[in-house]
Order: sequence, then structure tokens, then C-alpha cells
Amino acid sequence: MARRTVLITGGTGSLGQAVVKHFLDQGAAVVVPWVADGEADALRAQLPDDAPLTLLQASVTDPDGAARIVEAARAAGGLDTAVLLVGGFATDAVEETSRDTWDRMVALNATSVFQMAREVFPVLKENGGGRIVTVAAEPALDRGAKGMGAYAATKAAVVSLTRTLAAEGGPHGITANAVAPRIIDTPANRSFVRRYRKMFGPDTLPSADVEAAYPV
Repeated sequence: MARRTVLITGGTGSLGQAVVKHFLDQGAAVVVPWVADGEADALRAQLPDDAPLTLLQASVTDPDGAARIVEAARAAGGLDTAVLLVGGFATDAVEETSRDTWDRMVALNATSVFQMAREVFPVLKENGGGRIVTVAAEPALDRGAKGMGAYAATKAAVVSLTRTLAAEGGPHGITANAVAPRIIDTPANRSFVRRYRKMFGPDTLPSADVEAAYPV
């Protein structure tokens, strides 16, 4: 059986590193783009020297960068699955959200998925099918979360775009699914939840797991 090739954007982040390790453990070849200095070295240091991992510096929001990333995946053995994890987070009331923050959320959460899907889709069609996985967030499906206007709106865009990809991809053997986690336990998220609950009240984000893991 031919080895699968999996493209993982955001593969150097906390969630991304776990996803990279999972696919490598499953025997796949993995392609990960990176941007900031040190990201690639930090990921590589956690993996065996002979891991079938391709790292390249390229931006997923840039058309030329996205095209180079997909070409790297093809060169690594083809492209079977694209896991689009790049994203960002910001919290503020709408009236206090700057235009820069809004634009950053659009770029990281929505444009990143659109630009990569635009490059990935024709390759998967050419291959006769494949998988696209995106990451939304629970606030995108919620009735409204205080302080998460820009974040929730751009993650809702991910949900909508993923549904479109599924509809357009079905006839070509392409599936597209969005995962919508609530809170992933990372040091940054622990800090955020404590700050958020102090800003908007201890009754926000109410659940037993949040209460236990993130006391005010």
C-alpha cells in the first residue's frame, strides 16, 4: 500500500504537533509549513531523525506560499489529506475590537482555510478524491459568546466554507469536515480562560471541566 501524504498547516502549534505525531505514527508522510523562526527546529527536535517529515517556510495566507506548500506535498509523494489548523484567537467586546484585530482574525482563521483549500482542491480532484479537515470552534456554533465577536465570526466562516467544500467535493470523492472543539488544554488557553472569566464573570464558560481546570 502506498504511503499517504498528509499536509498539516499549523503543524508547529500545540494542537498541530499532536496531529503531526499522530499521522507519523500511522505511517504517513507529513508536510508542515512554518513561518516564525524556531518553529521548525522545535517540531523536528521532538521527532525521530528519520521521520518522513517535510518542513518548508511559507505563509498559508499568501497565494504563492499556498501554492508552494501544495507542490511540496506533491513532491513528497502526492496529496491525500489536508488538515488545515492554522488559526488565531483574540477576545474583546465588539466596541473595543480594533480593525487590525478584525483583519488579523479574518486572515488567520478564514483566509488561511480559503487559500489552502483553493490550492488543495484541484489536486485532490485530480487524484480521484481525498480528505480536507478544518478546525472551527464552539463559539462559531453558539448563540453568542461575549468578547468573541471577531473570533466567532471568522470561525463561523470556516464552518460555512467547509460545508461548501463538502458539497462541491462530494461528486469527486472529496470529503470535508470541520472539527469544533471547545477549549484545548494548553498553557496559553489556561491563561486566557482565567482572564476571560474575570472580564465577563465567573458564570461564563460554565461547565464542570472548566471549573476544575481553570479556577478564577
